[in-house]
Amino acid sequence: MATKVLVVDDEKLIVKGIRLALTQDGMEVDTAYDGDEAFYMIQAKQYDLVILDVMLPKMDGIQVCQQVREFSNVPILMLTAKSEDMDKILGLEYGADDYMTKPFNILELKARIKAILRRTRKLEEPSENTGDFNDLRVDYDARRVFVKGQEVSLTAKEFDLLDLLSRNPGKVYSRDRLLNVVWGMDYPGDIRTVDVHVRRLREKIEPNPGDPLYIQTKWGVGYFFKA
Repeated sequence: MATKVLVVDDEKLIVKGIRLALTQDGMEVDTAYDGDEAFYMIQAKQYDLVILDVMLPKMDGIQVCQQVREFSNVPILMLTAKSEDMDKILGLEYGADDYMTKPFNILELKARIKAILRRTRKLEEPSENTGDFNDLRVDYDARRVFVKGQEVSLTAKEFDLLDLLSRNPGKVYSRDRLLNVVWGMDYPGDIRTVDVHVRRLREKIEPNPGDPLYIQTKWGVGYFFKA
């Protein structure tokens, strides 16, 4: 089955270029040119990936991302013309899985897309398909997480982070190590990306995010999972 991608940007030449490159790789590509249209399409159709520009008419990309995360964990790759770190961190804060700064090389974009799709489609060994930790249940095969029996929606990176930590309880990972393992050695971001995702993950799975039960901080070192 072809990978389904939604490309959202108000610059039609950029949309045309991305669409051409991805269709050449056998992907099925839909397009949208403003935030309202994008949000409607994400509600109406199941996508494997959304490429979403930050600066959009009607509703900007950050708002679209924030609202989509209320009902879907579809991977979102943000595009931004701004190079300031705060814009990138803000995108991650509201649920983006990755970002790229314009102008970008189309080959790099395709590499990022393939990396995201590999992560979201990754299946673990059947013998390690679930993890139960008090009120937290992790289904590794289906990439689903439940708290007190209620499913919570995680982004691809949030799940990958929980996956790694919960499979290795008690093992302390530095921020640099987590960045390398979860995001990849060639990821251009910095360790603040890890802190943002840990904070978001705690807000979703912890009974009290201010006093976490599962994801613990080893001060001056990094994070570990307490089973």
